[in-house]
Amino acid sequence: MHVFKITDTLPLPKSSERIPRLGFGVYRSPPNQCKQSVRKALDAGYRHIDTAQFYANEAEVGEALRDSGMPREEVFITTKILSPAASIEATYDKLLASVHKISGPDGYVDLFLIHSSSSGSAGRKMLWQALEKLHAEGKAKSIGVSNFGVGHIEEMRSYAQVFPPHVNQIELHPWCQQRVIDDYCQRNGIIVEAYSPIVRNYKANDPTLVEIAKKNGHSTQQVLIRYALQKGWVPLPKSDTPERIVANADVFDFDLDVEDMAVLNDLDQGSAGAIVEAVNNE
Repeated sequence: MHVFKITDTLPLPKSSERIPRLGFGVYRSPPNQCKQSVRKALDAGYRHIDTAQFYANEAEVGEALRDSGMPREEVFITTKILSPAASIEATYDKLLASVHKISGPDGYVDLFLIHSSSSGSAGRKMLWQALEKLHAEGKAKSIGVSNFGVGHIEEMRSYAQVFPPHVNQIELHPWCQQRVIDDYCQRNGIIVEAYSPIVRNYKANDPTLVEIAKKNGHSTQQVLIRYALQKGWVPLPKSDTPERIVANADVFDFDLDVEDMAVLNDLDQGSAGAIVEAVNNE
């Protein structure tokens, strides 16, 4: 029996910071809608919000938190940067702009990620060194990566002052389990976050998933989020529907048994099962 609570946190590697075990994603949630959804998520018990520069709603996440009246330190906020600017200093300025949008001029973010490995070796190095500067100043409590494979992370050893990265956020669900990078991160103490954990509902009618959902008396979405939790991942379900926001957090009163987990594990299609991106591990 896996006993989890919505208030559970996990320790980040070589850090005093902890990350909530369940997060709430706001991928491309329109600005006004984003504010409403974040408020609903906070009301439902989420204490971990995941945004990005690319989503164009960082400011709204910050506004929703301030409007909620919740103390800043009680909510873990992540954002991401997609590509570097012309220099480390200019890249740092891009990072700082996000911090200001979310938490104001004297604020911070809890986690700042490189959103993609697509900038090439030089770009990734510049991004990381800018993030390290932000981290050293306390404006990012922790720093990490997203969509990085084994080779991308290993490459960082030659220059990173903060290593390993605290987090790697990748696409994860039964059809895309990314076992090579997942195993690497688990062995190296890197927290693995799962984006698209409910596969954007594309698999809601999958017969195998539906059968397991019926057996456990929960929705297919709840089964997939629970699966991610039991795999040791930090799932980041996204919804702008109030009822689903609440339901996606209601995953702590049941347990997928060994047979359920084995059946879901057998659905893996490797990189072919990705709906967004499977990492390159070379």
